[in-house]
Amino acid sequence: MIWGAVVLASICWAITFGWSDGNFWLKIGLSVAVVSLYSLFWKKPNLSFHLRSFAWGLLSAFILYFIFLLGNKIAPAILPGAKTQVGGIYSLGAGSNRVLIFLLLFFITGPGEEIFWRGFLQDRLMERWGNIRGSLMTTALYAGVHIFSWNLMLILAALVAGAFWGLLYLWRRDLLVQITSHSFWSAVIF
Repeated sequence: MIWGAVVLASICWAITFGWSDGNFWLKIGLSVAVVSLYSLFWKKPNLSFHLRSFAWGLLSAFILYFIFLLGNKIAPAILPGAKTQVGGIYSLGAGSNRVLIFLLLFFITGPGEEIFWRGFLQDRLMERWGNIRGSLMTTALYAGVHIFSWNLMLILAALVAGAFWGLLYLWRRDLLVQITSHSFWSAVIF
């Protein structure tokens, strides 16, 4: 079940980034829907609807936004070609309706990724390997599926965001915090 999820996510992300036909945002939305449905088949997500969970999610989205803002300033000094690669990430949206991108990120990709990566995979890996190793494995796998983009900055971004959300989940164990954080952050960043 765990490794089936990893293989499925790898296939979905490989198709999303590797298949040049079609709209990138629709492909990633479909990929996230597929892995989310897989995880929902095996495990019902533990969601609590509390105002404080929503507030923690918003706060963490803003913190992550500022981490990325700082990273955007520092990365070009450390990694040659960083600006070009960041531009390549944002060019994924070229020619797409910005409202459609926002809606996909906010209502499908953000919630779906958190249901799959943290609510299912990180939970399962923590049960099997312990909290720290399970969280680290999830972060590595989350960054790893982004290798199919062949964009170092996107892989590093996934590593940073995955570690942030993984630690947040390890701390709060509240999927609504994760979903709120991921949905707001990704909708604003793109």
